[in-house]
Amino acid sequence: MLERTNGLIAHCASCFSCGEDGTVLLEEREPADLILFWVVAVPINCYDPLDPNGNVTVTFDILKYTLDGYVARVTIQNYYQYRHVEKPGWKLGWTWDKDEVIWSMSGAFAIQRGNCSSFKYQVPHSCKPDPVIVDLMPDAMPQNRSDGCCRGGLLAAWAIDPSMSFSSFEIVVGNLEQNSTGYKPLNLTLLAPGPGYTCGPVMDTSPTVFSVMRGRREEEVFRTWKSTCTYSSYLASKTPICCVSLSTFYNPTITSCPPCSCGCRVADQFATLCIREGVIPSNLLDADLVQCTDHMCPLRVHWHIKKNYVTHWRVKLTVSNYNYARNYSNWNVLVQHPGFGQPSAAFSFNSKMLPTTGVPEDVALFWGKAFYNTELLQTDQYQVGSVTTEILLQKDSSSFTLSNGWALPRRIYFNGENCQMPLPDTFPMLPNGSLSRAPWRLQFLLLIAVYLLTESFVGFDIHLHFLLQPFNLFDLGS
Repeated sequence: MLERTNGLIAHCASCFSCGEDGTVLLEEREPADLILFWVVAVPINCYDPLDPNGNVTVTFDILKYTLDGYVARVTIQNYYQYRHVEKPGWKLGWTWDKDEVIWSMSGAFAIQRGNCSSFKYQVPHSCKPDPVIVDLMPDAMPQNRSDGCCRGGLLAAWAIDPSMSFSSFEIVVGNLEQNSTGYKPLNLTLLAPGPGYTCGPVMDTSPTVFSVMRGRREEEVFRTWKSTCTYSSYLASKTPICCVSLSTFYNPTITSCPPCSCGCRVADQFATLCIREGVIPSNLLDADLVQCTDHMCPLRVHWHIKKNYVTHWRVKLTVSNYNYARNYSNWNVLVQHPGFGQPSAAFSFNSKMLPTTGVPEDVALFWGKAFYNTELLQTDQYQVGSVTTEILLQKDSSSFTLSNGWALPRRIYFNGENCQMPLPDTFPMLPNGSLSRAPWRLQFLLLIAVYLLTESFVGFDIHLHFLLQPFNLFDLGS
């Protein structure tokens, strides 16, 4: 089946994978099974211009050698500025090059032990040729922990909390020949928590150097292997997860999310409970149940231009969750808008400006405040779960205008996923004859004119009253 993405026509998602340079790599297919019209790579699927250096780096540091293998520290570092790993957490997998086994682990565990029947006296932690590793929970016992572990597989976005953007564990690898320096793992895979990540080959790099003795001495590991994993929304999901609606104080029309933004509504028009298009669960209890809407998106971001002051303007930003069975923890929203080039303040969200290269508009990142609104709750029968804030932006008198949709966002992301924007010709427009360029100056002059005119009529009225008072023409009771 052919699908169109961002103006490019390509074959099904299973034909593609992401390369380390951000391009979509074409997997081998039979000529009859593969149809490409005029594109063999779709860079936009893996390369994000708002986060050009974003990736997840997996590092294997060999700390010491043993009689039949080595002890290694494995670190998963999230360098994505605004993409985090949420519940149920990451899963890291690979294939051993030889007949390695995992004797023991701290800070994480392999989800399967595999066939260890050839080991009679000491049973390894895992004998799987392709182990899958997951993180321990925060309440893990001290003897099972290691530095940087036990966060339930959660990784914060780099721009929000770098100290929580990595996870580490230690692994004792054995069943190798004596004097072996180790073999690089193959076919690295990362689920974080679902599909979308493609990892490059594990490569030899310069050994990692770390400090000991409170920074007074440096030591380096014996060997370091690294792999870089990149994310593709196209590989993760065939349908978007969010859309954008717009409104303004100067136009009563609300621009809704584009119809069928995340799939079309196929249920009865009076139904309130829908299963997302393209999401077919094996169990109805695991279904992606959302509120039935014309856009069918689990999430909606609404941008409302609320006020226009002399030196500032005010926006209300609201994120609504239409999922019936899913909360979003540690969510974030990214907004691309030229107005963020001036100082701004968000009242109910944390915010941060992100550096951009080659992008004409400025980019602001918003996320919830601790113990207040870091959890975007699910929808229930009574109300839609939502979080909201007002944003005060300073004006640049040389560029600010309400005309031609300038005050509306160029692009919005939720948790790193690009939200579907309405078409520009549907944006709320200024009424005909509105004076939007430097409106406060014109309004001020108009106010003075009205005041002077009013004063003139009042003065004339008083003068006329004194002239006609002898004739009792102003005495309405006579």
